[in-house]
Amino acid sequence: MEWKIGDIVIPNQVVVAPMAGVTNVAFRMICKEFGAGLVVCEMISDKGIHFRNKKTLDMLFVDPTEHPVSVQIFGGSKETLVEAAQFVAENTATDIIDINMGCPVPKVTKTDAGARWLLDPDKIYEMVHAVTSSIDKPVTVKMRTGWDEDHILAVENALAAEEGGAKALAMHGRTRKQLYTGHADWGILKEVADHLTKIPFMGNGDVRTPEEAKKMLDEVGADAVMIGRAALGNPWIVKQTTHYLETGEILEEPTPAEKIKVAKEHLHHLVKAKGEVIGPKEFRSQAAYYLKGIPRSARTKAALNSADTEAEMIDIFDNFLADTLARQAV
Repeated sequence: MEWKIGDIVIPNQVVVAPMAGVTNVAFRMICKEFGAGLVVCEMISDKGIHFRNKKTLDMLFVDPTEHPVSVQIFGGSKETLVEAAQFVAENTATDIIDINMGCPVPKVTKTDAGARWLLDPDKIYEMVHAVTSSIDKPVTVKMRTGWDEDHILAVENALAAEEGGAKALAMHGRTRKQLYTGHADWGILKEVADHLTKIPFMGNGDVRTPEEAKKMLDEVGADAVMIGRAALGNPWIVKQTTHYLETGEILEEPTPAEKIKVAKEHLHHLVKAKGEVIGPKEFRSQAAYYLKGIPRSARTKAALNSADTEAEMIDIFDNFLADTLARQAV
């Protein structure tokens, strides 16, 4: 089912969450191939944009196959956040700009950015209004339920973002203190969904299966479901979820051959985007996710972690697949 963020049409209700160090252009392209309605770039520092840091600017590249796509920015100063939003709006091919208000990492929160904003709905309104007033592209906000269990201002913060001009809101059902432990509180997400009457709501947290995605839509009342860690090395979750929401049918799990084929494709996109030295190094952290669930893959994971080139990694994958198929044939 299609829906809209401002004037941008999102073709289905499955959104891939921004994840630092993960949702680079290579990963996003893979998720788009598997049918994601919207992909969101990993968070980009407003200071990095302000100082025109080359690594930061390289992260802003959008491939033509990605649309609709969103670029997420973060920062603690209204001036630099507005400047970053304007730069992204004018100098990239993004359709949407997202503001991070959920990152729980101390090095982000201590700069008054990310989840630090969850303590002050007035600041949320002020920052969102400043950004939405300065650019024409639709602005969205991603946040958490609260700072900790004693400071949960989920509804107030969501309404402040809506009032500030955000065209959609995503919320992860955990507090900043929880990080990624414990359980996402879908009860709080339902409260937020019930209160947001003017803009779409994306529910996030503990969506690991197509059935859980449907529950997020049906029971929480979210307009879309945002899938994060469940998609690591597993873009099939995107295809399975979109198919299930449309038909009620669960698709089969991928075979080892399918997993390795997509892993090599992901590696190739990353090498193309980041170069022959950085690409393979960055792929090491993703390689293990693709091998998850395939028997006897521990040695292959270790070998990939030591490989320096795309060719080496492809040989390791191919040899492992040949061994796996030979064992299956016995």
